[in-house]
Amino acid sequence: MKKAYFNWSSGKDAVLALDKILAEKEYAISKLVTTVNTDFNRVSMHGLSIELLEQQAKSIGIPLQKIQLAGNVSIDSYNLEMKKVMKNLVKEGFEYSFFGDIFLEDLRVYREKKLSEVGVKGVFPLWKKNTKKLLEEFLEKGYKAITVCVNAKMLDVSFCGRIIDENFIKDLPDNVDLCGENGEFHTFVYDGPIFKKPINFTIGEKVLRNYTSSKNDDDCFIKDPAWDTSFWYCDLVAN
Repeated sequence: MKKAYFNWSSGKDAVLALDKILAEKEYAISKLVTTVNTDFNRVSMHGLSIELLEQQAKSIGIPLQKIQLAGNVSIDSYNLEMKKVMKNLVKEGFEYSFFGDIFLEDLRVYREKKLSEVGVKGVFPLWKKNTKKLLEEFLEKGYKAITVCVNAKMLDVSFCGRIIDENFIKDLPDNVDLCGENGEFHTFVYDGPIFKKPINFTIGEKVLRNYTSSKNDDDCFIKDPAWDTSFWYCDLVAN
């Protein structure tokens, strides 16, 4: 099989994409690669604790590689660090890089451009799939997820720390994508078919955090100037 690594977020889209890859048996996913915010020692953007991330990877049974980045890292510094990591992955024999992206065109272009610089091909198993059908498939397969981060501009705090189920879907505003593909919310998957055992945790406090952009506009993969800056995070405490 073709040797590949997965750009791992710990969320539902990544899990569903991995589920599909493992079932097809064309690629050997030999590593999960996750960026970590060193300011808080948590998964970048999602805010998930490193302990739960590691437990998740262990339950899935695929080695985890963490990339440590400062919370206010510039796009230039980010690109340099990621290129160094990708070059090392190429030396290890990796030729393919997987993502759980669904329809963000600018982001895909950015990813493929950076991958091409080191000779790696990007693969997007969920690309252009209907997000309603994807979420229904996720739940039908028996996966369980909880929201760990929500965009405060799009959703109120009640959606943070909430289990993804039919009631969650019904309560989402009409302008919110059901998979949160526009950054409306992020999740942590704690159980399902590819897990050897469920990840146990306790729901902790909810915190509102505000950010400022340090991205260089000339090299930013996000073209929309209305950069979101306020997010609710739900702390999940490993048991």
